[in-house]
Amino acid sequence: MTDSPDNFILKVEQLAKWVESPEGRLDILREVNLTISAGQSLAVLGTSGAGKSTLLGILAGLDVPSSGKVWIKGHDFFQLDEDGRARLRGELMGFVFQSFQLLPSLTALENVMLPLELTGRADAEDAAMAVLERVGLAARKQHYPRQLSGGEQQRVAIARAFASHPAILLADEPTGNLDGHTGERIIDLLFELNREQHTTLLLVTHDLELAQRCERRTRLHDGCLHEEQ
Repeated sequence: MTDSPDNFILKVEQLAKWVESPEGRLDILREVNLTISAGQSLAVLGTSGAGKSTLLGILAGLDVPSSGKVWIKGHDFFQLDEDGRARLRGELMGFVFQSFQLLPSLTALENVMLPLELTGRADAEDAAMAVLERVGLAARKQHYPRQLSGGEQQRVAIARAFASHPAILLADEPTGNLDGHTGERIIDLLFELNREQHTTLLLVTHDLELAQRCERRTRLHDGCLHEEQ
């Protein structure tokens, strides 16, 4: 097997990100290389300010690298225009954020339905209900985010992320705003859905215990990514 981008669901090559400041160039990411196979779970560890969220933003196509390449399922991501990246993101990716990112004016059901409706799914409501049942929130489907606990909001966010059966799920500190017990339940749910749907899971975290649940662990330090044993 060669290292062709087509052999991996995600491949990163010599990725760098820098910004100019009055003091000169600030390097956030330097020569990041990474390959992930379909269905794998990988944690990116690092301290606050290490560049983890910047890396995740680039992998999601929400930020643009200063140099380097990213391939998503064989597609050269940054050779696509913004609309092309958005289309690929909608087809292949799901997201779970520390801050949940639910729309406050929509119910739990409507929040989960939204990405399905945006891709034209005729069965959006049925598909959203099925995954809300899977995360134990069918009875809360008509509740708005403000009426839900932090753990329930994160379960809605996970349901929304998995509703379209994404090939890749990117999670940014998914338990950062939750207490320990609730966080453990959320992580159990993430890994259950990861196994059931064969979704590739990439977690950004500073939590070593969470990272140890993943098949692979990498650490971002001084802008470079290092694989851990």
